[in-house]
Amino acid sequence: MAAVKVELEVGNDGVAIITMCNPPVNALAIPIFKGLKEKFDEATRRNDVKAIVLTGKGGRFSAGFDISIMQQVHQTGNATILPDVSVDLIVNKIEDCKKPVVAAIEGLALGGGLELAMGSHARISAPRTLLGLPELTLGVIPGSGGTQRLPRLLGLSKAVEMMLTSKSIMSEEGKRLGLVDAIVPPEELLKVSRLWAVDIAERRKPWIRSLHRTDKLASLSEAREALKLARQQVKKTAPHMPQHQACLDVIEHGIVYGGYSGILREAELFEKLVLSDTTKCLVHVFFAQRAVSKVPNVTDIGLKPRNIKKAAVIGGGLMGSGIATALLLSNIRVILKEVNSEYLQRGIKFIEANVRGLVTKGKLKKDGADRTLSLLKGTLDYSEFTDVDIVIEAVIENVSLKQNIFKDLENICPPHCILATNTSTIDLNIIGEKTSSQDRIVGAHFFSPAHIMPLLEIVRTRKTSTQVVLDLMTVGKIIKKVPVVVGNCTGFAVNRTFFPYSQGAHLLANLGVDIFRIDRVISNFGLPMGPFQLQDLAGYGVAQAVGKEFASAFPDRTFKSPLVELLVKSGRNGKANGKGYYIYEKGSKPKPDLSVIPIIEDSIRICNIMPSGKPISVTDQDILEMILFPVVNEACRVLDDDIVVRSSDLDIASILGMSFPSHRGGIVFWADLLGANYVYTRLKKWSELYGNFYKPSRYLEERAMKGIPLSSPVSSIPRSNARL
Repeated sequence: MAAVKVELEVGNDGVAIITMCNPPVNALAIPIFKGLKEKFDEATRRNDVKAIVLTGKGGRFSAGFDISIMQQVHQTGNATILPDVSVDLIVNKIEDCKKPVVAAIEGLALGGGLELAMGSHARISAPRTLLGLPELTLGVIPGSGGTQRLPRLLGLSKAVEMMLTSKSIMSEEGKRLGLVDAIVPPEELLKVSRLWAVDIAERRKPWIRSLHRTDKLASLSEAREALKLARQQVKKTAPHMPQHQACLDVIEHGIVYGGYSGILREAELFEKLVLSDTTKCLVHVFFAQRAVSKVPNVTDIGLKPRNIKKAAVIGGGLMGSGIATALLLSNIRVILKEVNSEYLQRGIKFIEANVRGLVTKGKLKKDGADRTLSLLKGTLDYSEFTDVDIVIEAVIENVSLKQNIFKDLENICPPHCILATNTSTIDLNIIGEKTSSQDRIVGAHFFSPAHIMPLLEIVRTRKTSTQVVLDLMTVGKIIKKVPVVVGNCTGFAVNRTFFPYSQGAHLLANLGVDIFRIDRVISNFGLPMGPFQLQDLAGYGVAQAVGKEFASAFPDRTFKSPLVELLVKSGRNGKANGKGYYIYEKGSKPKPDLSVIPIIEDSIRICNIMPSGKPISVTDQDILEMILFPVVNEACRVLDDDIVVRSSDLDIASILGMSFPSHRGGIVFWADLLGANYVYTRLKKWSELYGNFYKPSRYLEERAMKGIPLSSPVSSIPRSNARL
């Protein structure tokens, strides 16, 4: 690996080139900050230097602060690890330098990288350079002057938008808005930057300190009004994210009391936010998402993924058409097979609607949509399957149907073809038991809608070949999914972990707790909707089918509620027919349907579990924990059974597959913040009151008793790879 360092070279023109070297993206690690201070001190001292150009090696300026430093802060609880960048380096050594500093930016200047550039006296950029401050996605605010300099260079409105959304802009837009002074070809970047620096030194170009500018700031009353509106918007869009409000507070402080005062306030709040639970969770998610692509004995043994040029999808329903759409959008030819012409035409129309919908939203051009759809071909037989590289089966959850399909595929498809199933619950060994190609059979479990939801669960059995797993991981990345490799069991990782979620909600409903209150509590926690509204959305047929699978697999901890069956008998099927727990009218939000209450009361009578026949009294916290702690408990069993490679994989799967809020860090990380003992104690109490549904798992009990985090590896002793 190349050394992490900062280089200084002085030319005959008297310009010192200071270059950051930390490949691949010149992240601002502590040695880089140390090197920058040393080289700026040296350049300032030297008599043969009259101007300075700051740049990055390898065609990239800097992707910003090294986030592993924040991880170290969280592991140690010591915020003094954070380097003093904002005042000591950027204000004192760059912005207040007695020699002009020009930033020569190329590739990207993000986060702390852009803040270094904004502290310079001019910014010269190569074309299509990415500029942005994405810090809020990690739970913090820009901490090196970004909250003060960006509004002064861009204007308040655009700067606030960029910071709150964490969306980057290209250098061309930056030039138009005043963030960039000039755009030049990459091969001329250093030459023009040197000339520009000399021109500033010799007073032919203005020497501008960004922090001192006020010409683009609105009047105080206008600024306060704009920030007030931004705060109101943030309350709706990011109610659980303290960093958004903190960012607006710091911007306002700088406008009222001046840029330097704003810098000091920014540093103070940044340090507080770094130690917050929100930041711990979001930094954990950042690293966890990168870890899922590293699978021991798959990605580290030198195997190369094979090229996937042609795919087949069996089943053109909502899932099959969504999967086909995802493949087509990534330039993979798709054969869509259905059992009759009517179903085939319906599937093709679904795909066309998906693709045309992207055109309407401005995410795809019309000629791009036409090109995408030209890659699709429909068929009613297997004649087109003789040269496919992957088949994904997406038919109904019927064991014998799936077994027959895979038996046919084994005989028709080429020997290298991956045979994948989109089953959400059925054991893959059962699906493939009538074939002799079990090394090629793998689960490709998408989440609905398949062309939008980002998670792809890759399910492997003991017999699935390593090459097949690697190939499917590669396909997942090509179609812009996050592939998480999991073991084979009923429900796999995500659905198995979350099967107690709706059951816990039903148990509470049958204990007399208001279902609409339950949904509100869960939504307030940060999930997009509560369990009853989710059941309306998925349809009751899905709830019944999945419920049977889990009741069969885990009878010792399944709660059986008569409620869904009663709803179906009353003619309801959720959003599909506009009648469920909620009323669905076009153009308006779902409204609670009070006519469902008598049906719930029937369920309560049949179930007959209310203590002394009276509804239980619970707080909102009780509701939240009585629904989510059984999920944590099942997550513990998933970890104990080695269904996932690491606990953080389950965190990512819970966020991307079940929309568990990312600012909570994922299901296991959230539970660890509360403490294993707390979760265990609560479950133990409820199991004594309400039965086995709440009975703590052996894994949870052991962790609680020993004070070990749930996320700690099961054992340092190598375990059986029965599932993984």
